[in-house]
Amino acid sequence: MRVPGALAACAVLVMACVPAEGPAPAEGLRRYQEDLDLLKAHLDVVELADASGAARVALVPAYQGRVMTSTAGGADGWSLGWINEELIASGETLAHMNPYGGEDRLWLGPEGGQFAVFFEEGAPFDLEHWQTPPVVDTEPFDLVSADAGQAVFGRRASLVNRAGFAFDFQIDRTVRLLGEDDVRSGFGVDVPEGVALVAFESENRLTNVGEDPWEKETGLLSIWILGMFPPSPGATVVIPFASGSEEELGPVVNDAYFGKVPADRLIVESDRLFFRADGQRRSKIGISPRRANPICGSYDPDRRVLTLVRLTLPTGARDYVNSMWEIQDEPYGGDAVNSYNDGPPESGGKPLGPFYELESSSPALSLEPGESHVHVHATAHFQGGPEALDPIARAALGVGIAEIEAAFGG
Repeated sequence: MRVPGALAACAVLVMACVPAEGPAPAEGLRRYQEDLDLLKAHLDVVELADASGAARVALVPAYQGRVMTSTAGGADGWSLGWINEELIASGETLAHMNPYGGEDRLWLGPEGGQFAVFFEEGAPFDLEHWQTPPVVDTEPFDLVSADAGQAVFGRRASLVNRAGFAFDFQIDRTVRLLGEDDVRSGFGVDVPEGVALVAFESENRLTNVGEDPWEKETGLLSIWILGMFPPSPGATVVIPFASGSEEELGPVVNDAYFGKVPADRLIVESDRLFFRADGQRRSKIGISPRRANPICGSYDPDRRVLTLVRLTLPTGARDYVNSMWEIQDEPYGGDAVNSYNDGPPESGGKPLGPFYELESSSPALSLEPGESHVHVHATAHFQGGPEALDPIARAALGVGIAEIEAAFGG
């Protein structure tokens, strides 16, 4: 998508500085400036902003060029991404994964299975042996360029999967600020009067720079984008899907990642589902490419924010990596769309966040040497009253705000 010429404001590298004073946020919510000050106190930050300064996006090259947070309301607006302020401020590096946060972070799949890139060859599928690859966890990306409205990052790296195959690859990642025209054409919705908007997309290119082709028999990679958002008691994920029989399209939803999701947390209707995003129970769901829709979203009544995610969904693609933590009968029977709700991993345990996630994946990538694949993941936040947000939700998700709020008795 293009970046409108009206986006005349800055994309600047902001060096670490002393946090500025600002208004205290309401209980449980954080202001954008508060999170930006935290980031700048410890890291270099790239900030994109529109001409008015209302729509802003903060990125961190050290965290693989991820979008850490955004706002539709300028410095004093709500911070819309989830940020792990405790971990960032500590300067510590954790053993298995560093959940720094971020609305758009790049991972590579598959996580589990015989071709996993999160488990070494022969390792059992448990938390003790689970290891996030450093290239998508602790290693920085190079900042290639930054101009009005976008930033470009790059990284060359290697990975060995659980089957022992070595991948040599180049990642090129561009994050762009989007305007109303882009949202209208990409999401199919208008922005009504009284609704504030911040929107951005990441264009993620993976190139095989090795000498060997990537083949199904030795395992394939996928581009995996995850957006982490702050939970709230009434936050609800909405995922439209293709209706049809299981004989024709397969199961509607995979809800067995961390044990079956209880009925009071997952409601499946004929062509959409509702999933609690309250950060109170560790659970995950997935939608296969046969069922997936290119748009999904969530609604947070506390922040009065409707979030939409649009993903690249190539027509006819059916092979998606399977990230289940087991030796799989169908290693390419994975999901195109996922959502995760964080919570204690066990009774009395400490959650990673808590947060919730909206995720998308590319197909499994059979790439010849020199060949590339691009996966685009776009996020749009609309902030306003329920009446103003209702037509956006109906157009994009097929359901109104009142029905979303009522799904779990809100």
